[in-house]
Amino acid sequence: MTTTYAERTATEKYVGRPVDRLDGPAKTTGEARYAAEHRYPDLAYAALVHATVARGRITAIDTAAARAVPGVIEVLTHESAPAMKPFKVSLLDPLGAMSSGTSVNYLATDEVHWNGQPVAVVVAETHEAARHAASLVRPAYQELPAVVDFSAEEPNATPQKRSMLLESEADKGDAKAALEAAPVSVDLRFTTPPHNHNAIEPHATTAAWNGDHLTVHEATQGIPWVRKQLALRFGVPERNIRVLSPFVGGGFGGKGPIWAGTLLAVLAARATGRPVRLALTRAGVYHTVGGRTPSTQRVALGADKDGTLTALIHTSVARTGRVGGWQEQITSASRHLYAAPNIHLRQHLVQLDLLPNTPMRAPGESIGTFALESAVDELAWELGMDPIELRMRNEPERNPVDGKRFARRFLREAYALGAERFGWNERDPRPGAMRDGRWLVGMGVATAYHPAMHLPVSATVRLSADGGVVVRCAMAEIGVGAATVQAQIAADELGVPLDAVRVESGDSELPLGAMAGGSVQTASVAASVLAACRKLRQSALALARRSPDSPLRGRRLSDLEARDGGLFYGASGETYAAILTRAGRDHLESEIKSGAMGMVGALRDRRRWVKAACGAQFCEVRVDRDTGEVRVSRWLGVFDVGRVINAKLVASQLRGGIVMGIGLALSEETQIDPRTGRIVNASLGEYHVPVHADIPRIDVHCLDEPDPTMPLGLVGVGEVGITGVGAAVANAVRHATGKRVLDLPITLDKLL
Repeated sequence: MTTTYAERTATEKYVGRPVDRLDGPAKTTGEARYAAEHRYPDLAYAALVHATVARGRITAIDTAAARAVPGVIEVLTHESAPAMKPFKVSLLDPLGAMSSGTSVNYLATDEVHWNGQPVAVVVAETHEAARHAASLVRPAYQELPAVVDFSAEEPNATPQKRSMLLESEADKGDAKAALEAAPVSVDLRFTTPPHNHNAIEPHATTAAWNGDHLTVHEATQGIPWVRKQLALRFGVPERNIRVLSPFVGGGFGGKGPIWAGTLLAVLAARATGRPVRLALTRAGVYHTVGGRTPSTQRVALGADKDGTLTALIHTSVARTGRVGGWQEQITSASRHLYAAPNIHLRQHLVQLDLLPNTPMRAPGESIGTFALESAVDELAWELGMDPIELRMRNEPERNPVDGKRFARRFLREAYALGAERFGWNERDPRPGAMRDGRWLVGMGVATAYHPAMHLPVSATVRLSADGGVVVRCAMAEIGVGAATVQAQIAADELGVPLDAVRVESGDSELPLGAMAGGSVQTASVAASVLAACRKLRQSALALARRSPDSPLRGRRLSDLEARDGGLFYGASGETYAAILTRAGRDHLESEIKSGAMGMVGALRDRRRWVKAACGAQFCEVRVDRDTGEVRVSRWLGVFDVGRVINAKLVASQLRGGIVMGIGLALSEETQIDPRTGRIVNASLGEYHVPVHADIPRIDVHCLDEPDPTMPLGLVGVGEVGITGVGAAVANAVRHATGKRVLDLPITLDKLL
């Protein structure tokens, strides 16, 4: 079933190998420069002033003390700042609706829409002076009634609207009647709290104007969106704006949209005539960059006594802001995982006077799988059935909701291999029966699931007479090894050494790239790189055919093998360098351009197939019988993610998702004051992310089965790793203690 590297064709020298990151030396030596590390002559520094009310109007703003601080250049408020143009959503660009984190036209209005909204910007000669002066700005407000308590507003939720990309409801059969008639059933209510992004690199912008031309160094996952938004907001052509983002210190979705810090840094640079750097504080990230929505979810399952599902109901309530927000696909996995004849799925939203939420690693699926997979586990307890057996008994042949074909699906194989490697047969099924001294030992499983797709992307590939290859695409590098993977693909496709390939990325002047989000970037860019390399091979062959002395004369491209830096038919052939030299050319270049039809094709492809990465998460926990302390002691994830391009980077991505999921399960929670809407734990001192002591050895295995409908057979891996993790932990805790925890995070008080 699993194809090893040695079993693949001899031409694949690099695809599949655990190649080290090509940017590793630059990052480890400090050569890599991030958004807040670029120097300009006469560089100034900016700091934000945040609102302290949830909703209202600014009636006065005292800046005298701030202006008196030595080194202060300017204090921009709604009374003094030049106006930006408001954000507009294009119906022709469904993804572009995400390009602005909120609809607020910062400093062009006296309105306050959430507690923490930026209401002033201080510009000074030093970072320290700017921050000190910002603390001295004194706004006064007319407070207006605000709605900030998610729990209180849950009864007022309204149905979530459908969009071109996100399904919000589904009905098959009569799930309510089937649930009532089911011999065995569970009906559970789950809650998950808000979460915030905590990338190593906080959001930062360095902006410099030269007349009506703008250069922006930005920590972003979506270079084209930043460029488009800045052009719109500041009334200049896109061609006048250059966005540079070669290195991003983590994103996870939070650096997808353009937030206040970026806009206000550019505004401050225009207003002062100076280059400006604005680096958000950690608290500033919490107050100006959206995080994950909280949720309440109901999952009800009905089954026959043999475990065959008869009904699946999954409903949810999430939130958005009154000035924007991302609609989570919380019930997404429930559309695809189980062959129930009766299915009812609904998603609902409430609008609050809070900072709008935004995508965060596997938006929707990460918290939706917690509820679904916990409920499936609880049904297994009710049936007295092994939870893996229950899942496999209900594994569908086609997509349960609409009957679409799966592009391919190897979930059975993932569970079989995982159970063998994890020692699942050693599990005593009785709750609380497995012990190690004072520790109660539990084992749990859950299914990982995340949809896959690829989008239109532009790329160029240049082949030089000296044998060098340059791949150019404005993709983002958020720490996943994007350039390394594309270099591996190009090297194999052209048959050149890996060290002959150079990848240029992170620059808006390069061909249009995909956003590094939704687990789409690698496949999207790979499709264009593959196509460009094939065009190059064809061009090289066309050049060779013009020479009567060429050993390639009369050959077709399908007859030839790209290897050893050229094109060969058996032992006969010649290098690209020889072909170009004879033709008097110093290089060949091919370009693949994205277009509107590419997006149409991607959406049409989704209507034909169900494509996804999936897997089986195996977790062992130890729970202190006296204190309720939970420790994750073992982890194994077995994943079906299509073709593995770089084994090291894939394993790293999957482990990172699992670590983030353990945080979701056990510690992470953004706490919002239900009276004021203020985030009260806006720091890494009080918002608890996992640290090394919290994480055991994480074993990861990939089946490496190509998806025939995806470029090179690869499927995205950035997000599937976090899905199912919360449920696997909760299910292991249920086995260890006999207690079903329905509310994340799983803290001591819920077990004592």
